[in-house]
This record gives sequence, structure tokens and C-alpha cells, in this order.
Amino acid sequence: MKDGFLKLAEKRRSIYALGQEKVLTESELVSLVQNMVKHCPTAFNSQSGRVVVLFGGENQRLWNVVKDCLREKVPAEAFAKTEEKINSFAAGFATVLYFIDDEVTEGLQKKYPLYAENFPIWAEQANGMLQYMVWTALAEQNVGASLQHYNPLIDEKVHEIWNLPKSWRLRAQMPMGSIETAAGEKTYLPLEERVWVFK
Repeated sequence: MKDGFLKLAEKRRSIYALGQEKVLTESELVSLVQNMVKHCPTAFNSQSGRVVVLFGGENQRLWNVVKDCLREKVPAEAFAKTEEKINSFAAGFATVLYFIDDEVTEGLQKKYPLYAENFPIWAEQANGMLQYMVWTALAEQNVGASLQHYNPLIDEKVHEIWNLPKSWRLRAQMPMGSIETAAGEKTYLPLEERVWVFK
């Protein structure tokens, strides 16, 4: 068995120490994301995933929004640590925002009422696959990334600033950049507890 994908699955890790070195050009990064969006599997070929890619000042703007929103929630004496964490995400060269277009899901619920309750679940699953596909493709290119979830705290501001369709529901944020510090060791539960085989 060829081990290319297996090696990439091992290589994909949460990288928190990000830098500004352009491992990929902006156009290369956008092309990578577009290819993953195009080829991500979705139930009923719904293609409900939506993505926004932020570079430069727009990337910084996002993380300033996150800080401003958190400043209203986090106690003042604890905010310095929170700010440091957000600054680490802003230190990269780009962020990908992942959305689900609920209009697509609602349309499928009307068209196929028998499966109505499953379509929101399937949309979430497809979005998770899209996130993983982009993340793994970034790892292949030696771009560091992590997955963050400041939604729904920042949703209203994100829609307002970038004038996004109301039906787009924010699901995750993926800051990325050059890898300044590699991921640490990872521990694993015994596979016998997680994978059962019957013959």
C-alpha cells in the first residue's frame, strides 16, 4: 500500500507558533483551497461549504475582532493571556473561515422531507471533511495551521465587515503561516479501545 496519504495524516498537526514567511504565494493558497472546496464530498452533492480567505490587513482585522469580542467577555485580569493566544493566530499570513450555507440545507429539507432532520448533520459532517482536507493539504506544503472556534461570538461582526450572505453560518477559523515551532509529542489512547473488529 502506498503510504502518501497516511504520512500526511500523521504530519497534519495543530501548529500554534505561526510566522509570516510565505511558504505558498497567495494565489497558490487560494488555488489549494478552491480545489479542496470543489472536491470535498457532500451528501446529495449539496456543496453547502463556503469559504473566505483573509490575507494581510484583512487577516489582522479578523483577529482584532476576536480580541474585541473576547474583551467584553473575559475578566480584565485574565485578558493578557487571552490576548497573547489571539496574537499567536494573527501572527500567521492568512486565515480561512469556514461556513455552511443554510439556504442549501433548507432547500434540501424541503425537496427531501423524509431526510429533513439529517441534512443539517450531513452539512456539518461535510464541513468537517472540508476543514480536514484543507488542513492536510496545507501540511503537505509545510504550512502550519490550527482550527479555532470563536463562532458564534464573532458571527455578527464577520458578516457585517465582509458583507457576507446571511445564510452563511460560520463554523470555524483556520489561522495559518510558516511553522516557527513544531507540534509537540502527542499521546494516543490504545487502538484496541477505539477500533473493534468482528469476524
